[in-house]
Amino acid sequence: MSAPTENRSTVTEREARQVAEAARERDWHKPSFAKELFLGRFRLDLVHPHPMPAEESVRRGEEFLAKLRAFCETEIDSARIEREARIPDEVVAGLKDLGALGMKIDPKYGGLGLSQLYYNKALALVGSVSPAVGALLSAHQSIGVPQPLKMFGTEEQKDAFLPRCARTDISAFLLTEPDVGSDPARLATTAVPDGDEYVLDGVKLWTTNGVVADLLVVMARVPKSEGHKGGITAFVVEADSEGITVEHRNAFMGLRGIENGVTRFHRVRVPAAHRIGPEGAGLKIALTTLNTGRLSLPAMCAGAGKWCLKIAREWSAEREQWGKPLALHEAVGAKISFIAATTFALEAVLDLSSQMADEDRNDIRIEAALAKLYGSEMAWKMADELVQIRGGRGYETAESLKARGERAVPAEQMLRDLRINRIFEGSTEIMHLLIAREAVDAHLSVAGDLIDPAKSLPEKAKAGAQAGVFYAKWLPKLVAGPGQLPTSYGEFRHGVDLSTHLRYIERTSRRLARATFYGMSRWQGRMETKQGFLGRIVDIGAELFAMSAACVRAERLRTRDEHGREAYQLADAFCRQARIRVEELFGRLWTNTDDLDCKVVKGVLGGAYTWLEEGIVDPSEDGPWIADATPGPSTQSNARRPYGS
Repeated sequence: MSAPTENRSTVTEREARQVAEAARERDWHKPSFAKELFLGRFRLDLVHPHPMPAEESVRRGEEFLAKLRAFCETEIDSARIEREARIPDEVVAGLKDLGALGMKIDPKYGGLGLSQLYYNKALALVGSVSPAVGALLSAHQSIGVPQPLKMFGTEEQKDAFLPRCARTDISAFLLTEPDVGSDPARLATTAVPDGDEYVLDGVKLWTTNGVVADLLVVMARVPKSEGHKGGITAFVVEADSEGITVEHRNAFMGLRGIENGVTRFHRVRVPAAHRIGPEGAGLKIALTTLNTGRLSLPAMCAGAGKWCLKIAREWSAEREQWGKPLALHEAVGAKISFIAATTFALEAVLDLSSQMADEDRNDIRIEAALAKLYGSEMAWKMADELVQIRGGRGYETAESLKARGERAVPAEQMLRDLRINRIFEGSTEIMHLLIAREAVDAHLSVAGDLIDPAKSLPEKAKAGAQAGVFYAKWLPKLVAGPGQLPTSYGEFRHGVDLSTHLRYIERTSRRLARATFYGMSRWQGRMETKQGFLGRIVDIGAELFAMSAACVRAERLRTRDEHGREAYQLADAFCRQARIRVEELFGRLWTNTDDLDCKVVKGVLGGAYTWLEEGIVDPSEDGPWIADATPGPSTQSNARRPYGS
């Protein structure tokens, strides 16, 4: 029997929600295509014509991509990284020489100053040859020291740290703890003020790049005291500071080359000048950083889709069964069509979101979250289909294939490497809740007090009046729209007719808004507990966003004479596939087993079905489910291993 976990913090559900809510960006100063979509307003004008990068940005980006491609083709040995479970020092040194550590850092600090669009193209390229190298660069720049300093750092901090991050130093982001995942209210690492310094104590888990990092972004809780507001706060910390010990390098089913570890802080002194932003702003800084930082993950998912398509095409044309190529069998052809159409859509979502981030005229917090959610789920499915197409060879390792004389295709490795993306930077389940919260923000803004059991009767009455005014204007607009007019979106008819899909998106957007309103009316304050319903609402929105991006991208390629005919075909195929998924999701909004599932779960937890577990032997070893993270000096040897040391 496992030993009980000690020293676990106790936080009520309400307290946890209050911490998360306080960290949200509440205001919407700029328009959001995705937010409008969830409200039943299909604002095609926000994404069409497709935004385009500046010529100088394209020139610099393409120049760097050419150098990076040459490096990837000649210097990165993916098989070696998988075999040795390490990225060789010389590879990291080469990336530093290329300037790949500073892709998003302003040139005045020694960086390349690439746009979000070309940064993501670079990650897709690197991630295709080695997802571990892609993760190294992404963790360093998307959530490590450069991004939060770029957005929230002082000029002194930027001058001190960004040149190092651009050329020499690897950075990591430390938030998660052994008993803290997506619930930051339980954060136990402390930063106690002491004069012009803070003293850090605590343990951080799953610190990607943490084993090799030179600089750390650490989230810690500052106790409230005289002169100190307190709260979760962000700090830049030198990784070689006295009192920091990397106690363990973690190993995973995939991404075997990443340097991910457990880091202990014991009386680590950090100058107050290294604090990012004010006390208590750490979680908001982390979430704001992730708004665009999340786009790095779908970049590598899009790259994975391209690779899956290439291998599926080559293999299914070569392999014959029952007298014809594998691809010409309908069961296999359907999988290849899914991979091709979905890869086109993922790249469309990525490029659109990235360019919108570069222009900074739209609020893309929902778009970036949808891109992460949709990209991670669909890339996993594409890799799974590739393994199925390859059959036994898909399950066999590349090393084994090579040893017996066949092409070393790492399909099973791709499946393992992609699996973490459904957990990284917010699991699918957490992303559903995060996006759902933003999607219903307009409703909660006017009617939140009405369904809040903690509010008084006068507050509820005031909220009722506000809600009445809002819904009197909003609900009638959900009845009819351009989607019901056969002539709408006629500029998307060129051989293949994409206008029918845009009309579908417009109609379905209104249908989605009506379903959301009905759900809120039905469950009111219990709406937040209906995670199955909310997840399906978000998944429908994700499909509609992807359909929109695919159509807009196809039209952009057509107008630029860049495979426009083929792009229209792929967009049409994707939209038709997506519409089937959307209709299934709508059906499951109201016809599902959610309530029954809850009853079964209570039975499982209550021990009613333990008899079902009989007849097996559990190979798990004894030990606590969650490791002890009591603050104190480390008893382990330091596993820190900076590159080049």
